[in-house]
Amino acid sequence: MKLADAYGCHGLRCESPQEVDATIEKAMSLNDAPVVIDFQVHKDAMVWPMVPAGTSNDMITIARSLAPAWERED
Repeated sequence: MKLADAYGCHGLRCESPQEVDATIEKAMSLNDAPVVIDFQVHKDAMVWPMVPAGTSNDMITIARSLAPAWERED
């Protein structure tokens, strides 16, 4: 939330599934600055796509043990 404020954005936090629709509606109603939404999930939630902690964005996975097939120029 503070990072959003620091960049001049609106910061919204959604802490439960029941708040999702209201949070998105609120975000859609704000048109004077970008909106950053912090969706709180359980620490063990398997949210995809995911970048494992401590790795670069090149290590993204789209499901458990599945990585996208990037076209690479090596």
